[in-house]
Amino acid sequence: MSDLEIRPVVETDLDAVVAMLADDPLGAQRESPDDLTPYRAALRRLADDPNQHVVVAVREGRVVGTLQLTVVPGLSRRGAIRSIIEAVRIHADERGSGLGTQLIQWAVDESRRQDCQLVQLTSDVTREDAHRFYERLGFTASHVGFKLAL
Repeated sequence: MSDLEIRPVVETDLDAVVAMLADDPLGAQRESPDDLTPYRAALRRLADDPNQHVVVAVREGRVVGTLQLTVVPGLSRRGAIRSIIEAVRIHADERGSGLGTQLIQWAVDESRRQDCQLVQLTSDVTREDAHRFYERLGFTASHVGFKLAL
């Protein structure tokens, strides 16, 4: 898959990225592909933060995947730096092609480059296929996550 480019997201990618975020039962409930205004504002905030890495995978000029990698300095684990992988999405046409593995490998490699000692992610309990995918890549379901909507 040498024809794949993984690069930072730019504003002209937002249509494709938001469409992928909305392309499943959970995303369809919380994303708004018809109004990119909040996504543009979010992209500006993310671009201003050196610990945020939102990338797209591009094949033949077409956005086919995305994820967000956040680098988090901390005190625990002897001051370890960790990274968090979020918003992993693969275009429906590309699922099963190995693209997801390439994107996650990019995130792990970038985490190492950023001196992270731990890579973590959360996945909705209903995403059983995703859980199997992450486990195949060496992630373990070691914690229970909690969220509080504000």
